[in-house]
Amino acid sequence: MACEKCNYRDKKEIIKFNTPLCQICNFFSPDNEDKFMFYINEKIDWRNLETFRKFGQKIGSRQKSGMIEKARQGEVMSRVALGYSLVDKKLVENEDASKVHSIFTKYLNSEISLNQLSKKYGLSLNGLKKILKNRTYLGEIKFDGQTFKGDHKALISPEIFYAVQRKLNNRKIKINIS
Repeated sequence: MACEKCNYRDKKEIIKFNTPLCQICNFFSPDNEDKFMFYINEKIDWRNLETFRKFGQKIGSRQKSGMIEKARQGEVMSRVALGYSLVDKKLVENEDASKVHSIFTKYLNSEISLNQLSKKYGLSLNGLKKILKNRTYLGEIKFDGQTFKGDHKALISPEIFYAVQRKLNNRKIKINIS
């Protein structure tokens, strides 16, 4: 289908308020339905937007590259992990740090199930798994599929972290075999 605003046929068409839009028209479209309809009725020729398409400028690409650069410098780009607080844009250990360490050591040194462990600490099962796999506890920052050295203190030693990862992977293998 063609974009309702500019009539461009986009491979990645977006439907908004039951109206097909190209990526560029969608980016600039208002979220209010009344304003949206006014926006759609103000037609534009798709060739006026061709510069954006021709040079491959993706909407938000400058913002994303800026965020990657900040992550490279050790700044957090996502929700603050349990056990840390954000102080002056830096991760600082808080009172929950001992809880995180306890979760890792309890899982590693006992035969407790993930379900039991999640209930013991008042976490969802998925929340517990995220904690156990979170590289932030190694002093790293992960953003956009890349991992960078963070400027915060690691809460978990690499030995404990990787032992937990092996135990999680072995658990997965046993489940798949059964």
